[in-house]
Amino acid sequence: MHYLRYPPKIKVLEAAGAIADGRVKRIDERNAVVTSSDGSRTYRVYVDIERMEACSTDNGTVYRGYLGYPIISVLMLDGVLPYDEVIGKALSGIPWKVLNEKYRKYALVEEEVKRIAAQRGVDPAQLEEFKNRVYKEIKRLRFRRVDVCME
Repeated sequence: MHYLRYPPKIKVLEAAGAIADGRVKRIDERNAVVTSSDGSRTYRVYVDIERMEACSTDNGTVYRGYLGYPIISVLMLDGVLPYDEVIGKALSGIPWKVLNEKYRKYALVEEEVKRIAAQRGVDPAQLEEFKNRVYKEIKRLRFRRVDVCME
């Protein structure tokens, strides 16, 4: 039995942006579809809170074995993890894929994301506090990785 690892912290911000963009669509109580920031991909997401099982077809979950941003966004939408509408709005429309390819380091991407959010009225310290608060909650959860999404 494999457990999903904890994600890079920046994935919390990416998940909040996905919700604000309206890119998270519920199919039923355990399944959702999340569209990538550039609209080129859709990720299947399965989350069963009662059984503490999850999977997603995003690269972080599939290839790196961590709780990818699509799963985090579903957990935020369901109220399992905190979500802040003001922060989400400040993170909306961010071209995550473009930034990840351009900077190739999450720390540099996060600097750019904080700069964009600051221009939209959200102080970098607010983003940091939100990210850390959500991450603390993520660390309380331990999801088993299941392959339901791959079927």
